[in-house]
Amino acid sequence: MRVVTLGELLLRLSPEGYARFVQADRFNATYGGAEANVAALLARLGAQAFFVTKLPAHEIGQAALDALRRWGVDVSHVVRGGARLGLYYLEKGASQRAGKVIYDRADSAFACSSPEEYDWSAIFAGADWFHFTGITPALGERAEAVVRRACAEAKARGVTVSCDLNYRATLWPRERARTVLSQLMENVDVCISNADQVLDVFGMRAQGTGNERDAALAEQLAQTFGLRAVALTRRKSVSASENYFSGMLWDGDAAFSREYDMYIVDRVGGGDAFAGGLIYALCGGEPAQQAIEFAAAAGCLKHTIEGDICLVSEQEVRSLAGGAADGRVRR
Repeated sequence: MRVVTLGELLLRLSPEGYARFVQADRFNATYGGAEANVAALLARLGAQAFFVTKLPAHEIGQAALDALRRWGVDVSHVVRGGARLGLYYLEKGASQRAGKVIYDRADSAFACSSPEEYDWSAIFAGADWFHFTGITPALGERAEAVVRRACAEAKARGVTVSCDLNYRATLWPRERARTVLSQLMENVDVCISNADQVLDVFGMRAQGTGNERDAALAEQLAQTFGLRAVALTRRKSVSASENYFSGMLWDGDAAFSREYDMYIVDRVGGGDAFAGGLIYALCGGEPAQQAIEFAAAAGCLKHTIEGDICLVSEQEVRSLAGGAADGRVRR
């Protein structure tokens, strides 16, 4: 399978362990970003995964590029140039203290790029799937134009398009997100989100509780935008350190995964791992129940791994999806 993702690659700076920003005298540096995280997991699972962005031509841009190349992501369509790499600061939450993200990504190389800089024919040659998130058009009018062009180019070639809504209130107002994402959904086949974000972005809610509510919400979303499928992550937050996590996939009927009781090491990228797992399973032709179990297991495993990227193998995901969850040392 050949999957293309497009978005911004970021430098992540975090205090060591669970220290607060005001305590930090040093920061750990890693690289990630929603679509890049999806591409990295897909590459580790064995797919041909391509990440498209624009990075500065200086050494920090090269370090970011090398970080993705390390995990097997094809970066041959990355455009070089621009002044700066976007970054974000992460303070991890613990117990009853919530985590916090501070963005510093204005005027990044990708946010200032234009559709004409990318070779769309080469990017989508032989592609089976294209994935983007709602974070990318939130970066400004130029980034929005790049996403619109990418979606149009993908659809013109019969490529399946997925979108993870990933609404970020700190990046754009709800009204603007609703307008832009409603238009982009015209080219989307598979939408990935959760109940809270569907309400935030589109103002949609469903009656009932639990499985019945989520199935009705997914069906409403699918009918509104003519989607082939809708996947929702389902999270119950006990604290910043303990969550219950599962998923649902609607493709005319609803399939629900098992629920995981998770102790969280690093929450960032959990939704991206869910999306990557879902894309891998659906692109591989797996039935709905098997696909949602695989996606939920991938999302669960990401919460156990430091950094943005879900560094697991297909065997590890399938083992967890199949019920092996005792955490014992494998010898």
